[in-house]
Amino acid sequence: MKVYISADIEGITGVSHWDETTLTSRFLSQMTKEVSAACIGANEEGATEILVKDAHSSGRNIDPNGLPMNTKIHRNWSMGPLSMMEGIDESFDCCLFIGYHSGAFVEGNPLAHTFSNSKFQYIKMNQNYMSEFELNMMIAHYYKVPVVFLSGDQALCSLAKEVQPMIETVAVMEGLGDSTISIHPELATLKIKEAVEVAMKKDLTAVDMTLPEFYQFEIQYKEAKLAYRASFYPGVHLINPKTIIYETYDYMEFLKMFMFIKI
Repeated sequence: MKVYISADIEGITGVSHWDETTLTSRFLSQMTKEVSAACIGANEEGATEILVKDAHSSGRNIDPNGLPMNTKIHRNWSMGPLSMMEGIDESFDCCLFIGYHSGAFVEGNPLAHTFSNSKFQYIKMNQNYMSEFELNMMIAHYYKVPVVFLSGDQALCSLAKEVQPMIETVAVMEGLGDSTISIHPELATLKIKEAVEVAMKKDLTAVDMTLPEFYQFEIQYKEAKLAYRASFYPGVHLINPKTIIYETYDYMEFLKMFMFIKI
């Protein structure tokens, strides 16, 4: 069984400030441990191969020495359209998300954002504010890979249950204003391991992977010049000085567009 894991850091237990998400952060160790716990849980349920995408910032946060031997790790960025989901394809049996966080314009994490805290105010799809989890889950489902597990903040875990009722979640923290309340690091790893085992025992073929037939994306930038630049991509329209609209029937076309306009 092949398992795909995408890992971020703003939903790792203990993280509460942007300076705790850098390459010098002491929480990189906990990020590695939570990813490792997911790998161990997957191995307990028959995983033969695991691919981990280090999907935070530099893409060079996880210590490979802390992962099981049957794990491969994708570090840094290819600059392709799959971004935080690089390496996923139809050959994987399931997908897990570790350390994910609430999206822009949503309460639940003081570090809430969607792909770029410095560039984007928000990303909407079909009138709904979107998180990185939701947009990346759709990439997995585009390749017919069922998403079965998520760890991160409480608000995102609650949202995940709404959009994917079969998913197993572990909330390792909750946001309170500009602060977080986190569970103990060792408890987080234990809960993640156990919940991954539960998730992989389920009937993976029963996961609903239906995608919308039509997509309207509304993206608001923090600076008008970035929206103006993005408006020159074919099919992108400027609807006010800071906001663009893009419509498509193919999710991959959005991913290709987004690859260029987020630079």
